[in-house]
Amino acid sequence: MNQQNALLWQQSIPGGCHWSGILHCGVTLRLTDVQGGANAAVLFFNQEEKLERYNMADTLKAQHTFRLTKGHACYSDMGRIFCCITADTAGWNDTVCGLSDAKSIQQKYGVARYQEHRNQMFRSGLDGMLIELGKWGLGMRDIVSNINFFSKVTADADGELSFHVGNSQAGDHVDLSFEMDTLVILSAAPHPLDTKPAYQPGAVDLAAFVTSAATASACQQIAENVRGLHNTHRLYQPCGGAL
Repeated sequence: MNQQNALLWQQSIPGGCHWSGILHCGVTLRLTDVQGGANAAVLFFNQEEKLERYNMADTLKAQHTFRLTKGHACYSDMGRIFCCITADTAGWNDTVCGLSDAKSIQQKYGVARYQEHRNQMFRSGLDGMLIELGKWGLGMRDIVSNINFFSKVTADADGELSFHVGNSQAGDHVDLSFEMDTLVILSAAPHPLDTKPAYQPGAVDLAAFVTSAATASACQQIAENVRGLHNTHRLYQPCGGAL
């Protein structure tokens, strides 16, 4: 974090747990992989009109990419930009594999219920997302394709997907600089393709600080993002003004 940017707040999310909150335009959220091998599944919604949400297809096709990393933007289904990725020390964030659910967790790791295991229970990404969505009047129908920060998945010539162990190391971080007032939903449950034989989701630290002027134009190297930011700033003039 740039020392000249004052810390607004910080919070730790234990592995397997979940979180949600509002990130305002002009604020950067840093996600940090605490121990290495974490997965931060994230969804974005327009805080003022939650029918506008993250759109995986538009995000990828607008930027001609399969992964997300520094310099990329996260688009809504209205052609606006929720946030720009202004730092990424891991270098690859999965966009296509979605969330683990209770059935897949049970098949891979067995059962550990709250009644017996309390906070060591096995949580799925989908269950964590639904708990957080419910706090904001949202539910299952609002689950769309999410981003899995810190996780790397590639496809071979036959379309087979491979999960890359060790993509993210302890201390790796991703900075999301917000251009819209955004509801962020996050689960730190394991990636659905994680190959670890035991249920060992990694913790994720969150820190919010004011976006610096030096990083404000980080995703404008892609022409489509300039147009996306223009559309966004028409809605949030105090944040960006005219492009």
